[in-house]
Amino acid sequence: MIALDDIRDCFEGVIPSVIATLDGAGIPNVSYLSQVHLVDAEHVALSNQFFSKTKRNVEETGHATLLVVDGRNGDQYEMDLLFQGASSEGGAFDRIATHLKASEAPEGQGIAWHLRSADIYRVLDCRPVPNPPDVPPAPADWAERDALAAAARLCARMARETDPDPMLDLALDGLTGALGFSHAMLLVLDERGKQLTTLGSRGYAMGGVGSEVALGEGAIGVAAAQGCTVRLCDMSRGRRFAAAVRATGGVDAMRSIPLPGLADPQSQLAVPLISMGKVRGVLFAEDAGRFRFRQSEEDALVTIASQLAASLRLSELENAGTPPKMNPPAPPQGPQFHVRYHNFDDSLFIDGNYVIKGVPGRLLLHFLQAHAESGRTDFTNRELRLDATLRLPDLKDNLETRLILLRRRLAEKNLPVQLVRPGRGHIRLELSGAPKLEIMSGTP
Repeated sequence: MIALDDIRDCFEGVIPSVIATLDGAGIPNVSYLSQVHLVDAEHVALSNQFFSKTKRNVEETGHATLLVVDGRNGDQYEMDLLFQGASSEGGAFDRIATHLKASEAPEGQGIAWHLRSADIYRVLDCRPVPNPPDVPPAPADWAERDALAAAARLCARMARETDPDPMLDLALDGLTGALGFSHAMLLVLDERGKQLTTLGSRGYAMGGVGSEVALGEGAIGVAAAQGCTVRLCDMSRGRRFAAAVRATGGVDAMRSIPLPGLADPQSQLAVPLISMGKVRGVLFAEDAGRFRFRQSEEDALVTIASQLAASLRLSELENAGTPPKMNPPAPPQGPQFHVRYHNFDDSLFIDGNYVIKGVPGRLLLHFLQAHAESGRTDFTNRELRLDATLRLPDLKDNLETRLILLRRRLAEKNLPVQLVRPGRGHIRLELSGAPKLEIMSGTP
């Protein structure tokens, strides 16, 4: 019997599978399956959505025959299955439901995507279907990489870094360098737990720092909402998720940043950053080619995401900072620029251009107001956490990532106000002009 672990590429949904069953009278039924899910070394699972005839047959006879196809080389394998039962909860059900949610097609409106159950089968036998003798084996379409070893080396470098800012760059550079991913980005969950915000990206024409993805939307949002990895190997058969920011009008359009993304991705891999049982963000990679990410790449990204989540959590605890030495106030050099802040969503604009909103917007206003009142330019994480006027969320362990987001957004836009890090837990305001503050109350 062929080991199921040796034919993992047959369970990625790149090429449809075929299932054949008999009813009690011996009348056959054949159906296509979009994907067969590997459960363990002896079991597979099928999603019960549409195939009611197949389900009725296996409930009568308990048996089925399955044909699966390797999406990389076209090799075929035939399996004899014994129906074990249907599950509407648990690991297999949750994985299938998450995959369906992440890959559902936009044209599927009105189609019942609801997963009734995960039908579990024990594999009695798995045998290869002989290839014609004149058909040569398909060549490998990309070079194998020792992904886990590369991930281990990258995690070791990240663990030695004490500053979270370069640690994030190490992780993203490692994905595109050591692991060879063409496009990658890192997003963090906002203080309300409703949106993911981009901290950095690699491989795209635009950086997209500050762009947002709604929780539960696309591969990124689903990975965060479900707290589990999403790996899509052939998006031509499912949802093409190129930008999670929907087209909006009016006020919302003025407060959105385009999300980096491929126009027509075929492979996507989204891994949640989890620390102390809580999702902190998502590490994401995508590619224009089908079947780009194997199980080894998934395992590598999970390893890196775990190290990143733990390191960011630790940096929040360590980077409290001590009171800095105050720089003597100095008048800003450069022309005046206009800063407009809206109370209703904490959005901040500079010279009419949207910069940031939410907690980062509140923080930037705080720095600018303190400077306007006393000429102050130096601050600490500790004092920010203790300042009730900032209305930081009860769970304050994301302050460091909000500051990183704000620093990177200001740098990406090359604005006349910048934030720098003179030391651990310290923030310094640098101005290349004189800010004129305007605070707008109420909704537009």
